[in-house]
This record gives sequence, structure tokens and C-alpha cells, in this order.
Amino acid sequence: MGRNLVETVMGAVVLLIAGFFLIFAYNTSDLRPVSGYQLKARFNSVEGLQPGSDVRIGGVKVGSITQQRLDPETFQAVVTMTVRKSVRLPTDSIASVTGDSLLGGKYLKLTPGASKTFLAAGGEIKKTQDALVLEQILGRMIFLLTDSNETGK
Repeated sequence: MGRNLVETVMGAVVLLIAGFFLIFAYNTSDLRPVSGYQLKARFNSVEGLQPGSDVRIGGVKVGSITQQRLDPETFQAVVTMTVRKSVRLPTDSIASVTGDSLLGGKYLKLTPGASKTFLAAGGEIKKTQDALVLEQILGRMIFLLTDSNETGK
């Protein structure tokens, strides 16, 4: 009877410590959604980007992607993001879909412009750069290489 009680207490202690580490990791990481104002941007391709992805300026997380939808008229991807209230973006800022590394996840990179006017809440970033997909680039290179070899025969 005493042995079962000790095992139960030890199991509870292990679960408590695991819970503490989960809470600690969540609070110290940048996984929480950023509160602030919403902006939109339109892209032809947002491949790899998803709700919850980071919005960064100079590598620093300043926001999160909150929604993606397809505009039924233009067939463009409309990305809605939340940006920290303390970050004021000029109207000529650029939004581009970028990857952490070759195999890493995608995030939205913001490059602030030089305009003296700023985007208001609910505004839209007009200058965008679509996602570059590694498979498409490699496919084009292979096609060009095989095409040039066949024409050289």
C-alpha cells in the first residue's frame, strides 16, 4: 500500500514539473499571438505561409498572420496580419514572403518605406513580393539545362 502511494506522489510531482516547464516555455517564447492593429496585403502566391506565422522587421517579430483568404474576383491571396501598436509602418512599405532557411518555415517580412505618412489600422500594404518556391526554381533550371542540351545536338 505504501509503495503505491509513493509511486502516485512521484507521478504527480513529475506531471507538475512538466506542466511548469510547458508554461515557462510558452511564456518565454514568441508563440503567443501579437496584439495590435490589423493590416492586409495581396499576393499572387503565399505558399508556405499560414495563420500564426510570424511577421518580422529586420528579423524581429512584430506581428502574426491572422487570416488568409482568396479574393474571388482577382484570385489573389489576401493576407490579414496583426502588427504591434508601437510599430508604425510608412505607406510605401514592402511585404514579402520569405523563408527561415532552405527547409525552414515561411514568414512575412516587412521592409519599412521612407514615406512620412503611415498605414492606419485596417490599411493595406500595396507593394508585395510573392513567395519563391524552391521546387519551381529547380524545375525551371532543369528545364533550361535539358532544353539547351537538346538544342546543342
